[in-house]
Amino acid sequence: MKPNILWICTDQQRFDSLECYGNELVKTPNIDRLSERGVLFENCFSQSPVCTPSRASFLTGRYPRTTRCRQNGQAIPKDEQLITKLLADAGYICGLSGKLHISPCHPSVAPIKENRIDDGYAQFHWSHHATPEWPTNEYVQWLQEKGQKFKREIVEESNYVQYGPDAEYHQTTWCTEKAIQFIESNKDYDRPWLFSVNIFDPHHPFDPPKAYLQRYLERMDEIPLPNYKVGESENKPIYQQIDHNGAYGMKGNLAYSEMNDYDHRLLRAAYFAMVDLIDEQVGRMIATLEKTGQLENTIIIFMSDHGELLGDHGIYLKGPHFYEASVKVPLIISWPKKIKGNRRIDRLVELVDLAPTLLEAAGIPIYEGMQGRSLYELLINEDVDYSFREDVYCEHYNANFKHGEHVAFATMVRTERYKLIAYHGESTGELYDLEVDPFEYVNEWNNPEYRSVKLELYQRLCDRMAETVDPLPVRQSVW
Repeated sequence: MKPNILWICTDQQRFDSLECYGNELVKTPNIDRLSERGVLFENCFSQSPVCTPSRASFLTGRYPRTTRCRQNGQAIPKDEQLITKLLADAGYICGLSGKLHISPCHPSVAPIKENRIDDGYAQFHWSHHATPEWPTNEYVQWLQEKGQKFKREIVEESNYVQYGPDAEYHQTTWCTEKAIQFIESNKDYDRPWLFSVNIFDPHHPFDPPKAYLQRYLERMDEIPLPNYKVGESENKPIYQQIDHNGAYGMKGNLAYSEMNDYDHRLLRAAYFAMVDLIDEQVGRMIATLEKTGQLENTIIIFMSDHGELLGDHGIYLKGPHFYEASVKVPLIISWPKKIKGNRRIDRLVELVDLAPTLLEAAGIPIYEGMQGRSLYELLINEDVDYSFREDVYCEHYNANFKHGEHVAFATMVRTERYKLIAYHGESTGELYDLEVDPFEYVNEWNNPEYRSVKLELYQRLCDRMAETVDPLPVRQSVW
């Protein structure tokens, strides 16, 4: 019997924002239990530090430059094959709650809702984010049914954090409600299902429920400040210097340079509070699977599309930045029927590997256009002792951020020890020795002692870029 799939994807969640990844401040017992029942990947990397190219990549098993979906606000081409479409064609019933974000979704260009290709979703409960900017935002409609309106409240002494709706009226909760309804309604059918729970949090704005933030306000002194050394960006690309004074190149927009220690701690507190709510809702979904007798044969994936700098290196949010906080993401996979639990895998893996993994797990031939590598053997065979990947690869191609005359076309390659970022068309770049400098403070790009390392990484980068040529058969021209 083919497995069901519950695919939980948060937005902009750092890998180190869960207890099972070493965070001692957050409360994530449900996700931690999920990791105990399954496999936790310690070194999983996104293929872009930006939403749309990352999502298009892991939904197709193809790299951003291959999907031709490289920017926020860019539409994935109609001929791309999503994993959900391939599963639907093989008999799965697929549903979604929350955002999809592989087409333009800003109200100025998509005033009704995000346009869709043939994505395989039979049920599509869409809410890109919480605010009522679209008439088709189902979350807002859900609030109206409950006699509520979306609202935020000011947090005293803060220009950066707000109180969002109470937990019972939160968008995270709505996403979960739709998943629970789907799980319950499919329990008596033999047809396998997939449900995508695409929660918007902990993406900014930083607006957790008041009760959740209060837990942290009582222990603010325990919250660490961002990993930042004054002046560290002086020998780093111009984009970091610009974003230090305002995220996305927008001066004053969550500008690290304008914040004090209280601001930094409060922003982290709000972020952690949003993660706490996510964990509670994950617990509700797992409980529903148990109650309906579907847990044993359901693959549960918990992951995020990319990370969040959260003030590290003097920058908030995201951009053409490839620090661990930006591109390293949580990835936990559970499947009680097949996967032995309580395992941690430290091998390098990529989100692009998920689509072929799901096809193999479902006994469906892997689509010839996919470029990721299936993780199936790593998951079901605890004795696998080979190195899965020697490096991971990530891209940022002018992903719709404004840095004046500067336009970032950048690619990253990372091995177990080193990381190189090339800014194409520019003489600048970044090189980090993660063994001696795990926080990536010191850019060794111009250090002659790392010349041979730099050359080897450049070769790896060239190889990875060459490998992203579309593997689909070349269409013959007719002359």
